[in-house]
Amino acid sequence: MRIGRAGTEAARAACFAVRRAVFIEEQGIPEAEEWDDHDATCLHYLAEDDTGPLGTARLIARGAEAKIGRVAVLPRARGTGAGRALMLHVLDDARAQGFAGAVLDSQLTAIPFYERLGFVAEGPEYDDGSGILHRLMRRAL
Repeated sequence: MRIGRAGTEAARAACFAVRRAVFIEEQGIPEAEEWDDHDATCLHYLAEDDTGPLGTARLIARGAEAKIGRVAVLPRARGTGAGRALMLHVLDDARAQGFAGAVLDSQLTAIPFYERLGFVAEGPEYDDGSGILHRLMRRAL
């Protein structure tokens, strides 16, 4: 498995294809809710193997914190460690960039996954506009 910043248009297109498959097609999130202005300026990460893309995430600079979002792993790669490896790579890259902490909006079903990576949930549950309940999670880097 290879994980890195999506530095080419082809790699970014692969990230967007993963997000489309997971969030729009699988989870039924409205397309208008999935894409935003941050996609043009944030860092995108791609996990892939010899058969193609496995997962993606993005990072937005928010002061001293790295806002991690749009973390998605294709069904064929779930349970293989690909999601954990992707997140560890993003966290390491955020730390190398000098961020003091990381924050993300977790779907309720994914909270245990992020807790195993050192994130702590805080605040109430909320709908981020997708129709899926989330909680804010944070960790120090």
